[in-house]
Amino acid sequence: MADTDQIALQEARDAVEGAHRAFLDVAKFDQEKIDRICEAMAAAALAESARLGLLAHEETGFGKAEDKREKNRFAAEDVWNYFRTLKTVGVVGETDSIVEIASPRGVVAAIIPSTNPTSTAIFKIIIAVKSRNSIVLSPHPSASRCIAETARVMRNAGVEHGLPAEAVYCLTNSTIEGTEALMQHKKTAVILATGGIGLVRAAYSSGKPAFGVGPGNVPVFIERTAEIPKAVSDILLSTCFDNGTICASEQSVVVDAPVEAQVRAEFKNQGGYFLDQNDADAVAGILLTPQRTLNAAIVGKSADYIANLAGVSIPSGTRCLLADCAGVGRDFPWSIEKLSPTLAFFVAEGIENGANRCEEILKFGGMGHTAGMHSQSREAAVRFGGQMPASRIVINSPTTHGAIGFSTDLPPSMTLGCGSWGGNVTSDNVSPIHLMDIKRVAFETKPVKKTMDNAQRTMDSVPQPSAAGRQAVKREQIAAIVDKFLSEKFAEFPESNEVTALTNGLIKQNAEVSNDSEILPPDSPVKTIIHELRPQSLTENGVRHEPVDFVSETDVRAAVEKGEKIYITAKTILTPSARDLGEEKEIFARV
Repeated sequence: MADTDQIALQEARDAVEGAHRAFLDVAKFDQEKIDRICEAMAAAALAESARLGLLAHEETGFGKAEDKREKNRFAAEDVWNYFRTLKTVGVVGETDSIVEIASPRGVVAAIIPSTNPTSTAIFKIIIAVKSRNSIVLSPHPSASRCIAETARVMRNAGVEHGLPAEAVYCLTNSTIEGTEALMQHKKTAVILATGGIGLVRAAYSSGKPAFGVGPGNVPVFIERTAEIPKAVSDILLSTCFDNGTICASEQSVVVDAPVEAQVRAEFKNQGGYFLDQNDADAVAGILLTPQRTLNAAIVGKSADYIANLAGVSIPSGTRCLLADCAGVGRDFPWSIEKLSPTLAFFVAEGIENGANRCEEILKFGGMGHTAGMHSQSREAAVRFGGQMPASRIVINSPTTHGAIGFSTDLPPSMTLGCGSWGGNVTSDNVSPIHLMDIKRVAFETKPVKKTMDNAQRTMDSVPQPSAAGRQAVKREQIAAIVDKFLSEKFAEFPESNEVTALTNGLIKQNAEVSNDSEILPPDSPVKTIIHELRPQSLTENGVRHEPVDFVSETDVRAAVEKGEKIYITAKTILTPSARDLGEEKEIFARV
């Protein structure tokens, strides 16, 4: 292993050990002290929001410095104001029968992306400390300096008010090995993973509780009753904000056919530019890499930059590039998540077709994240939301701002769960609530003896059949079940002594054949089918294979290396990353 990898590994281990020491102190703080520390850290981040935003823009080249300042302000001010009064110490909820007590989790491993580096760092530090945890940040290599500076500013402010210095730490060696060591450390309690699919999968495969997020690829539907000028204004504001680096920004516009002409005209009036087919194809050529993944060179860049990169001429003042898109999928580059001021444009007739197209876009690359709709019909909006495989359906508002809770009443957050659709553990906007365990002190409300006595009295009052009657009913029921089973499963076999023997045997043993060798001959086809129907291990080439109960990505990779199969049943638990890799490598054998 290279020296740099060894250094990164050791730093990650030391950071978690130090953060755990700090956590043991922070976990004992009362609510007043925790809130005082968080107040100071939020105020420090707010005061430095413009400088940190400029640092992020200069280091990464993504977005706009002024928009990054606003994201920093949102994370430091709006998030803190929303959760300032949240109780995270001691009793946090109480009824006559149940008392809820908050318990911190421990060391939070926070993976910070390059697209929203400083705002995500501010957000994760605040929610971690608010819930009495310590935190270790692993920055994206291309944003390591601005993330480290954000952590330094907030840590210093917290230390002045009693926070242990080791409670907030940012890794200085940004490597994959260091990040994996951070996530897998035995004293890491929970992971907040914001980043690419591979990183999020690694978080879920670490064996630790993890809150990961998925890609957005957000579609928005402009329905015929929408207020068109506002809808277009909201979409452009959203997808152009910080040049589209927030995953909740619109990526495709689906327009109800009767208002297509009006929507096109409004986009042109407000700074959108529709590319002709040749220019759209030229831009499509730079949206993807040769491996057909998103080209990082266009992420967070302006419309001018992207057009110039593609060799396309556009009018001065163009805010966003739009292209008519004929379909969704790998053969239609405009339909992917582009994270830039670029929009695919679709036309659909009616709400049903519009919703179907939006659902198709989400299924291609944004499962569980966000969808948007502009409509004056509340009923239509709710029906649209019911169909979308998305955790947030933003109505009549920019999806960027609505999804994070800026323009809606959703909890303000820079980490947006995608639920089971996106392979995430939650569909919530992640908050301090997710970084606490809640203990529940439950008092008896239904005395067991009294309940059992009442149940016995009820049973005693009901006439019971005699033992002989019960046996007769049981034999008749079993006989009927067996007759139905045999007629369905063994219709191809003529009546024979072995079928009769099986029927008698099933009845004799109360429908539980524990040793059918006593009933059926060894070469019986009925016996073969019975064996196939039973849960059992698989025998191949004389080797007996037992199915496993749980499979992780690590298990799959080990099997691939050894050239072995993994034997599973319908009840085997597969992590999302294990399922994806195992199916790709055809490594599973079902028992």
